[in-house]
Amino acid sequence: MQPISRRHALILGGLGTASVLAGGAGLFWSANSGLVPVKAEDFTEPTTLRSVNGVLELKLTAAEAPTQIAGRQATALTYNGGLPGPTWIVHPGDRVKVSVENQLNEPTNLHVHGLHVSPNGNSDNVLVSIDPGTSFDYEYQLPEDHPPGVYWYHPHHHGNVAAQVFGGMYGAIIVEDPTPIPVVRERLLVISDISLDSSGAIPAAAPRDQMMGREGDMVLVNGQVSPRLDARPGERERWRIVNACSSRYLRLQLDGQELQLLGIDSGRFEQPRNVTEVTLAPGNRADLIVTAVDGATTLQTLPVDRGSAMGMMGGGRFFSTTTDLATFVVVGATAESADTVPIQPSPRDLRKSTVDGRRELVFAMGMGAGGMRMGGNMMAFTIDGKLFDSDRVDTIVQGGSIEEWTLTNTSSMDHPMHLHVWPMQIVEQDGAAVQEILWQDVVNVPANDSVRVRIPFDDFTGTTVYHCHILDHEDVGMMGIINAR
Repeated sequence: MQPISRRHALILGGLGTASVLAGGAGLFWSANSGLVPVKAEDFTEPTTLRSVNGVLELKLTAAEAPTQIAGRQATALTYNGGLPGPTWIVHPGDRVKVSVENQLNEPTNLHVHGLHVSPNGNSDNVLVSIDPGTSFDYEYQLPEDHPPGVYWYHPHHHGNVAAQVFGGMYGAIIVEDPTPIPVVRERLLVISDISLDSSGAIPAAAPRDQMMGREGDMVLVNGQVSPRLDARPGERERWRIVNACSSRYLRLQLDGQELQLLGIDSGRFEQPRNVTEVTLAPGNRADLIVTAVDGATTLQTLPVDRGSAMGMMGGGRFFSTTTDLATFVVVGATAESADTVPIQPSPRDLRKSTVDGRRELVFAMGMGAGGMRMGGNMMAFTIDGKLFDSDRVDTIVQGGSIEEWTLTNTSSMDHPMHLHVWPMQIVEQDGAAVQEILWQDVVNVPANDSVRVRIPFDDFTGTTVYHCHILDHEDVGMMGIINAR
């Protein structure tokens, strides 16, 4: 099967097998070997923590910890010893109090990705640094009208983000629907990737991996390799999917099953859309309805063309690998038909709104001082020709305004752009006006192309960031500071 064009940011596809070294288990299976585990693990989900009387209070300990991956002992970076960390389940209007203790040997912090909350003080302030051996207390107040959906949390200390996320530090956040979606069961699938050396440790990224954005040898679902999910024919399930990979794009396919997409990120369609595959850039999430069809199939991710390295470090085009993610086995008596999915509130549409300001952000790669060393040269990853500087405000906007941004990528690689706090409505991509209402907080900007978005800077003022969500690129400079006044 041919890799899908990187210009398609909202599609479905893919199937395959990642290479896995299972040292202690005496197994090596890969796309070429065709070997598989003797028995697939049953699908499991992370620990869940639910708000009570409008408050969720928890402690997260960031630490290196022993864990089992692919049947062997490994050492990963974890929250509370789990991979992923615990899932937070909250409602619009809730208050979340999180005490983060840093037991790592390097600084860290916490970002609640996609939540529409204040960027100030001890809320979603990614300029905070939690030093080794110290702790920090965060507090997030969700608005009463906060969009339902699946979000996630992960570290965001500049320079350490890619390694800490790749090492295992991430977890999901679910903001519940005011009116429940009628399904037999709900599942959370946090998809990540990781590499292990022969001792079960996570190796340091090579320069070329950092330049392209590292992709692991194993792709995990809730920390598992190819788990098994069971259902009966006709059962309707809700799958909340998080792409927690530091750089890998996911082109998801569940061949033979009936799939309907409720939305991407915090965006929600009025009615579910029939799909055959979904592509998620790093940081994107999907809310998916799966109606089970008799038989067995594999949830897979197919190759995605992420562009090229402009002839450097070996050059050539870079494709995410084809990988099996999970087995879905549908057997037994046919279930009764579920109730119709209720119509969702019509999303806000800014296409006819007055625009208060327009600007362009230019994402670029090239040789330059201050970036990443590649052999004898320095490779710079910039926005508007500048590397990230925590002491410089790059963009100033007026609180309450609506702006239109043109996101231009002059490089030969895709860059998924993430703006904290405020979601974006995509109004133009592939050189044409978007005919539907699409809201996302991570927007893929294809190589040598541009995307136009509109952003309502509502509810909050303060200072936060926008950046490429290929986290290696963020760490070496592809990030800017924005201040809403």
